[in-house]
Amino acid sequence: MDDKLDFHTLKGYELQENKEITYAMEDYLEMICRLCETKEYVRINELANKLNVKSSSVSKMASQLKTSGLVSFEKYGLIEPTTKGIKLGNYLIYRHKILHDFLCLINNSDNELEQVEKIEHYFNIQTIQNIENLYNKIKNG
Repeated sequence: MDDKLDFHTLKGYELQENKEITYAMEDYLEMICRLCETKEYVRINELANKLNVKSSSVSKMASQLKTSGLVSFEKYGLIEPTTKGIKLGNYLIYRHKILHDFLCLINNSDNELEQVEKIEHYFNIQTIQNIENLYNKIKNG
């Protein structure tokens, strides 16, 4: 084995990234932005139902997203993405779509949601763009 490689655990790599938001925050923001594609805001209960979590978990996460400047949130249950939140949320939706389309193609299936949800947080933007390029080359022959 090459001694020059600097291996870490998954947690070690996560700590090195020093990300602004957690993977859970990404999941919530992605769904908020999905739901807000057709309306201005999403309600706590609606988001809880879509993500199969408790309303109290959504309230806690909405507060964290608000602290990060990604959503505006009222205690009465309305969540609206900020401009910063929409920008990041659109990227998260794009990343999800690229990975889903690619996995469906290579697995000859029409639904790879579970796999995408499990892996999407670990790809950087360059890798996502390269996967998109490869997908387009394969798909367009």
